[in-house]
Amino acid sequence: MDTKFDFATFGQGIVYVKPILATDLPDEMRAKVGDLEELFSVHNADGEQLALVADRKLAFHLARENNMEPVTVH
Repeated sequence: MDTKFDFATFGQGIVYVKPILATDLPDEMRAKVGDLEELFSVHNADGEQLALVADRKLAFHLARENNMEPVTVH
């Protein structure tokens, strides 16, 4: 196959959703999450955290509302 691929645009539009334990959050954030034990973090392809939400369904909905394609990170 001799087709050129633009790797600079690869991964654009994809966000990664990963579970985060509330105990792993900084103290000031932990105080704000109440009794939640697990939250979900949304990251761009560069690893920058874009959002932290209460559940996986909300993380996926948020991504799609912003024209992004969410994928789960284990």
